[in-house]
Amino acid sequence: MARKGHRPSHAPAGRPRFWGRHAVTAALANPERVVRKMWATREALALLDIPPVIPITFADVADLARLVPGDAPHQGLVAEVDPLEDVWLGDLLDQGAGDRRPLVILDQVTDPHNVGAILRSAAAFDALGIITPDRHSPPESGTIARSASGALEIVPWVRVVNLARALEEVAEAGFWRVGLTGEATQTLAQAMGETRVALVLGAEGEGMRHNTAAHCDELARLPISPKVESLNVSNAAAIALYAVTTRGQ
Repeated sequence: MARKGHRPSHAPAGRPRFWGRHAVTAALANPERVVRKMWATREALALLDIPPVIPITFADVADLARLVPGDAPHQGLVAEVDPLEDVWLGDLLDQGAGDRRPLVILDQVTDPHNVGAILRSAAAFDALGIITPDRHSPPESGTIARSASGALEIVPWVRVVNLARALEEVAEAGFWRVGLTGEATQTLAQAMGETRVALVLGAEGEGMRHNTAAHCDELARLPISPKVESLNVSNAAAIALYAVTTRGQ
């Protein structure tokens, strides 16, 4: 079957290590995820049903701490996994045909904690998926998996070479592209209308690039207090997703 739409990256990726109960159990439960091997304490392993094909090394807490970044809360579980297969934009847009699930598009959001938190919010509000540029966005990692609390395994993540072209395809699929920026004169409620919404968010500090903003149908802001200059991008994504999914209720 031919793949459709914007081509994802095929750059080689290493095998990330996931840690913590939510990230590891979600990886084990995902039929699309290949778990290559695991390290675990006997106590943590007793709570899981591990397929016999996965090699397991029993380790104590101190040994596990040496397998993950400093002070990472591994909860007695570490797994080495293969990155997920590429998701194609055309396939994702086909999956969402006929429903009103929102899309989340991130322009050069590079902090893996933020990307993980946005994945978690996307899962919570049943977003169709997230789209990021291939460059200037983080690869799959234990930090993202931990911050996503299992959502990395269930929210489709499309990486595209050209974000502007991807935004054009999103519009062709019937999405109203709303870019969030503090400089906008209208609020999100005023901008999103009644059609399917693609929320576009830029990196903290720099915000959306000019060409990204030019490929949005509307620019909008969240109506936050003037006492606060801006919100963290993951907080803004969560609030915007809530606003989109509850409009008209």
